[in-house]
Amino acid sequence: MTPEQRLETFRRFVERSPEDPFARYSLAMSYRSLGLGLEAAREFEELRRRQPDYVPTYLMLGQVLESLGRPGDAAAAYEDGIAAATRARDDHARGELGQALEALKSQGA
Repeated sequence: MTPEQRLETFRRFVERSPEDPFARYSLAMSYRSLGLGLEAAREFEELRRRQPDYVPTYLMLGQVLESLGRPGDAAAAYEDGIAAATRARDDHARGELGQALEALKSQGA
């Protein structure tokens, strides 16, 4: 299966199950892997809106926003993710998000 075919498959999954966080996350990751940062950010942001407690969203959203030259938005995504990970008692994700935020801040964001 080509990356483009995978993208189309995930698009269909999201059309059928728009509230399924894994389907939307997979679609966003497919966009990201194809270098389509704006589309990936849009899907991650939609996932955050629909499923704010889906912790994996936040690190990937932050990274995509950083790659798009939006460090302030990336920092906000990391901060929101730290809050979501804290609510979920996910210490590993909270640590990763904290490291990403600190790295971003050390770059002057």
